[in-house]
Amino acid sequence: MVKPSYKKIIWAVWIFLLPFGLWFSHNIYPPQIRGNEWEILAFLIFMTVVASMPMIINGTPVFFLQWATLSVFLIFGLFFEIILVQIALIAVLYQAKLDKKTLFRLPMNSIMFFLVSFFSGIIYYSFGGKHGFDLAFNFHLFVLISLYLVSYLLLNTLGIFLIDRFIYKRKERFIKKDLIWEIFTTIITYPVGIALYIMYQYVGLAALLLIGVPFISLSLILKLYHSSQTANDYLRKTAEIGHQLSQNLYVNETVEFFIEKLYELFKVDFVFIHQVNANNQLEMISRVEQQEKLPIFSEVMHENEGICGRVLASQKSSVFHSKQDWQNVNKGYMPEGIQSVLCMPLIKNKNVIGVLLLGSKKKKAFANIKLMVLDLLCTQFAIALENAKYFEQTKENSEKCALTKLYNYRYFEKLLSDQFKELNEEKLDNLALIMLDIDHFKSINDQYGHQAGNEILKAFAKRIQKLIGDHGIVARYGGEEFVILLTNIAKKEALDLAEFIRKMIASRPFVIKQNIDDSKKIKKVNITASLGLAYAPEDADESLALIRHADRALYVGAKRAGRNRVGSYVK
Repeated sequence: MVKPSYKKIIWAVWIFLLPFGLWFSHNIYPPQIRGNEWEILAFLIFMTVVASMPMIINGTPVFFLQWATLSVFLIFGLFFEIILVQIALIAVLYQAKLDKKTLFRLPMNSIMFFLVSFFSGIIYYSFGGKHGFDLAFNFHLFVLISLYLVSYLLLNTLGIFLIDRFIYKRKERFIKKDLIWEIFTTIITYPVGIALYIMYQYVGLAALLLIGVPFISLSLILKLYHSSQTANDYLRKTAEIGHQLSQNLYVNETVEFFIEKLYELFKVDFVFIHQVNANNQLEMISRVEQQEKLPIFSEVMHENEGICGRVLASQKSSVFHSKQDWQNVNKGYMPEGIQSVLCMPLIKNKNVIGVLLLGSKKKKAFANIKLMVLDLLCTQFAIALENAKYFEQTKENSEKCALTKLYNYRYFEKLLSDQFKELNEEKLDNLALIMLDIDHFKSINDQYGHQAGNEILKAFAKRIQKLIGDHGIVARYGGEEFVILLTNIAKKEALDLAEFIRKMIASRPFVIKQNIDDSKKIKKVNITASLGLAYAPEDADESLALIRHADRALYVGAKRAGRNRVGSYVK
């Protein structure tokens, strides 16, 4: 975002500099006109046509204007070269449809092109160069024209670099891809400009048609070639991204990787991703602005509600090139300063599973080639996202108890084995294992039924998980038995925690909604639990021994001692 103070300075400099520069160049290096002012108009038309077909490289427009500006400079002088370039620039910026916030680009680019023309011309004249209709082309003139073109190229590149660095605050390198293209176009246009000047000496304005028309055709061909190269580059990167997406196994890493690549490819300002829930509503799963991950919004959107809702209903993309296009359609939050907006459905097996919303502060930011590439990326992302969801679900089913949603016995044993490896490698100080068993659970099943027993197990698991939180791992060991694994905790603290858990289980009753006596009557049941604690490395030097000793502490130290108590392993 360009500061308002910078914009005011740019306007002030432009208002003073351009009139002064024109006056100076007109008086110090007077232009030559033979009464055929309409010839200057013809050059202006050709220059405007060429300037309207730029190649965009790294966000910078590259023009094939050098052949025309060189001829105008040699024929009519610096004064008219400045004027024609300025008018052609205005025509180009008009196509960009600048608004109030970006209108400063007109004086900013005008200043840059004026300074490039002015100082290139001054260098040319300082070494004895002249302009006119009848210059004798010799080696000295060839050297001076070469000096003029090199100066023009370097000053133009320096101007772009300074604008990026000090106005837009971008950390761009001086030598980059657009400089290579500028050198390439200069090499091509150098002989064309000289040939046009020499032919103009003999056949007049007809030289502009004989050379200008073919060169405009060449410019168009090069632009199309560059577009095809850009398309091929996008498609190659899309294939690479698709391959990398398929390697991500988890939803979060799939979404984060996809957003990262969107920023790299398209330089957007925000990315919102929504998924379709069971009620066919859109709920946000990711929100990134200026490459910063932000909290998501909890509100859901329905079909035909706002931009995303319309895309959900139609299953077709929507593109908006300016704020005026989308502001009456949008509903809800939109980041400040956004102009271009693109909304695409995420489709798998002909069903919309989500919606992607992109935004840019530039107008017309989403060209046709970008739409095609984004469509391919969204298809690949939708497949990768669904695969990641299936993987996570499958992994959860294999690791967790279907009833209590706690980790199961198989996962817990593997985890405990891994923790012992870390303990042996001295990455952990100690391990504490608490084993819990619900007292008289069989009588609950006999009295209230197995459905009620399942309710007790789920509520019991939920209560333990809430008490432990992130301080340890809770798992269902089997039947009515549960285990808690704690790391880097003193033995007394582990005993105190076990006693606290015992009291919290016994202090509040558990609610049963389904029972064999009366399924419609809610009952409250008081239960207790016995707990056993074993500690490593003090009590055990391997995982199975720790489980065996915790189990012994449970049955010997708690169950046999009367239940509803905590037992600690004693060698």
